[in-house]
Amino acid sequence: MNVNELIENTLKPLNIPIKHHIYVGKETTYITFFEYLEKGEDYYDDTEKSTGHYIQIDLWSKEELDSIKKDTVNLLIKNGFVKKNIYDFYEPDTKIFHKCLRFFYYTEN
Repeated sequence: MNVNELIENTLKPLNIPIKHHIYVGKETTYITFFEYLEKGEDYYDDTEKSTGHYIQIDLWSKEELDSIKKDTVNLLIKNGFVKKNIYDFYEPDTKIFHKCLRFFYYTEN
């Protein structure tokens, strides 16, 4: 399973639309995500033995996002992701609440 599939499957219990990069549906609460960095973490004999996946999960809604954030963080941690940091935004032009969650996921090659 690739990391994108893992994220989608991990967050599926939220019952919120989730899309890689861009959501174009009609729901006012949705999740987008992307991998902002993929890099080798461990090398042996000049061969990459493990990879770090640095993921950004964006929560979007016309409503407050605190409970969705909590559930999202819990699901990701439960499935092996490591929380790095979380940013809280409000988009005044669209009146949308936006939370940016950054996580790390480690894979062995």
